[in-house]
Amino acid sequence: MFSPKGMNLERGWPGRIDGVNVIQLAAQTLQVFFTAGGALREHAVYPLSEVDLLPPVLYPPTIRVFEGDDFAFANTAAVRGPDVEIARPDGAAELRTRPAVAAMIGDEGTIGGFTGANVWNAPALHGAKRSDFALSFGPVLVTADDYAASAVWQNRVELAARDTVLRVGDLLVAPYATGESVARGTIVELDVPGIGVLRNRVS
Repeated sequence: MFSPKGMNLERGWPGRIDGVNVIQLAAQTLQVFFTAGGALREHAVYPLSEVDLLPPVLYPPTIRVFEGDDFAFANTAAVRGPDVEIARPDGAAELRTRPAVAAMIGDEGTIGGFTGANVWNAPALHGAKRSDFALSFGPVLVTADDYAASAVWQNRVELAARDTVLRVGDLLVAPYATGESVARGTIVELDVPGIGVLRNRVS
């Protein structure tokens, strides 16, 4: 998803990156793109330098954050995009990052693509509020075969879908490192292999 600089579109437009350009696709969201099987008309072409990249899905139906062989649901209203400031919640003396990879569910309950993620955590807060305030995603969604072919990801999809239905746009988030404490004003850059750099500043 992207927004031409200066337009400040909240949700943005779906686009396909082609070299140094972004090609706008004829869909309102990536959920529509996957539901249509990816067969959509192409619209305008924008230089990458003249757009802001946005989270692949701003309003996911659900977010599941995995820890070992289980998961917990996360706040779908806490989604933040690339280069968005992460506000330190009230009462939080410390903020920690947790690098992750996120799978977005596409059509028929299968993985449509992968993006970078950061699970933010405020250890001083109580219970679930420690990680209720922000999850950042981006910068792009990719169809990375090395992730999709992994038995670990197949197991995560199977667990998430058990006794329920996965919907297009659902996010499965899998942290891959313990992260670190970050000070106010720090620019946090996560270089996710095969996906790109997810960047956020702590305010």
